[in-house]
Amino acid sequence: MKYKPVSAAEAVKVIKSNDRVYIKAASAAPQALINAMSARHEELKNVEVCHLHLEAELPYADPQYSDSFFINSFFIGPNVRHTLKAGNGCYTPVFLGELPLLFKKHIIDLDVALVSVSPPDKHGYCSLGTTVAATQAAIENARYVIAEINPKMPRTHGDGIIHISELDAFVEVDRELVSHEVVTPSPIEQKIGDYIAEMIEDGSTLQMGIGNIPDAVLTRLSNHKNLGIHTEMFSDGVVDLILKDVINGNNKKNDHGRAVATFLMGSKKLYDYVDDNPFIEMKGADYTNNVGIISQNPKMVAINSAIEVDLTGQVCSDSIGMRMYSGVGGQMDFIRGASLSEGGKPIIALPSVTKKGRSRIVPFLQPGAGVVTTRAHVHYVVTEYGVANLYGKTIKQRIAELVKITHPDQREAVERSYYEKKIY
Repeated sequence: MKYKPVSAAEAVKVIKSNDRVYIKAASAAPQALINAMSARHEELKNVEVCHLHLEAELPYADPQYSDSFFINSFFIGPNVRHTLKAGNGCYTPVFLGELPLLFKKHIIDLDVALVSVSPPDKHGYCSLGTTVAATQAAIENARYVIAEINPKMPRTHGDGIIHISELDAFVEVDRELVSHEVVTPSPIEQKIGDYIAEMIEDGSTLQMGIGNIPDAVLTRLSNHKNLGIHTEMFSDGVVDLILKDVINGNNKKNDHGRAVATFLMGSKKLYDYVDDNPFIEMKGADYTNNVGIISQNPKMVAINSAIEVDLTGQVCSDSIGMRMYSGVGGQMDFIRGASLSEGGKPIIALPSVTKKGRSRIVPFLQPGAGVVTTRAHVHYVVTEYGVANLYGKTIKQRIAELVKITHPDQREAVERSYYEKKIY
């Protein structure tokens, strides 16, 4: 191949009607290629577009283009919910750790992969930067690979290194990555952060995602020692703790002395920090989310969120009743991995009520609600009212534990509703 850039419009001409296209996820979404593909809507029919959550504008997701593009979402973001609701898209439930296997085993064959990379080094090697996840598997199994080469993409270490010869075509862009600035957690989120921080021992390895509750936890760990990171993703809050030597990975069994993730989302501060930083190892999701690997780290702490939790401990995280809302992601991977870790603590954290005042600890899940984490897998549930330990507890004991962390105004009604409807 000749290592010569082409225009985005020229690059996406390879996409044909009835093709299946995979788009690289999160903050690394290749916006110029997305726009160029979307602009071809009049000449394309029935193109299946597959992806996790994308931090990007998605013109192809406009329901008016339903004859041209059909969305197959492995994790539903807010920018595709409207088109799934309109009927020109669908959700594929899959553990994030198994998504690469769908490509490798040809359960989902790919025609084209749209990715983004850093500029090649002097040896011709580019970095996948802020997102590895299933990108490597997509590149290896797609018929045709098109990349955006962006100097703003940080060069990260780990498994996300590809040679420019693996690209069938590339375009050159120069744009900032989508960033998320740190927001001060609410008093409720800070209280939840207090409870979780008290549960974290020195020498623990952490998994946590983006959001105010993980940020609230991180701000409370400054006096901890020898923490590690093995996670799907992390954001800005980790950086300060690394710089203070609170997070150093010294007690990790796997990837000792390194912080491991599969994608990153945060501010420019985060992207600048991870650039050419060998302390940060970016791995494929089939590694980061492998239960056997997760569980080998002692004192593994997994912090995940939920939409609602019922009084037996069933956790709904991907739907609001029958409406699909997000995705399975890696919650079960890490809940199970942490539960099998020596001294591990799998945690589900959520405010006690919704913004509309509805209890999120419920007697029964809403009709159609999906169970992402089963009652047998759940250990700890945390709200601003405390910590419920469900592990090894009977159903009646679980009810008592969860009622204690329900909003005081809702406790009696939630408990009464369960016992009135439950027939033993």
